[in-house]
Amino acid sequence: MRGEQLDRIEDGMDQINTDMREAEKNLTGMEKCCGLCVLPCQKGSSFKEDEGTWKGNDDGKVVNNQPQRMMDDRNGMGPQGGYIGRITNDAREEEMEENMGQVNTMIGNLRNMAIDMGSELENQNRQIDRINLKGESNETRIAVANQRANKLLKS
Repeated sequence: MRGEQLDRIEDGMDQINTDMREAEKNLTGMEKCCGLCVLPCQKGSSFKEDEGTWKGNDDGKVVNNQPQRMMDDRNGMGPQGGYIGRITNDAREEEMEENMGQVNTMIGNLRNMAIDMGSELENQNRQIDRINLKGESNETRIAVANQRANKLLKS
């Protein structure tokens, strides 16, 4: 859910960047004398993009599904001698041993889920940082374009 929202926001920032490029081209055309050449006194300040802000996504798209319970043996078999000290070697001790094995597996699964969630959060935090940089860049770009447009309207 959060990953999908971040993807949409980042796509929106990229679209704003594309739209601003087009708007800047149009402003440059309007600043030209008869549409042919730029007058030296009319040369407006143009926005210089930071290429690092708009480079491709380093960590790929954010994973959109939640970590799920996995039944795997990434945790190994548990202690070789068993989880409990055997005294009578009866069915109750065998059941306790099985239960401890299941608890071990569940704890291992929780650990793996926590690791997966942690890496997902790291990816989303990197994406949020990129979105913030893109937002700042777009804000500056819009301010420069507004100044250029206001200059054109006054002349």
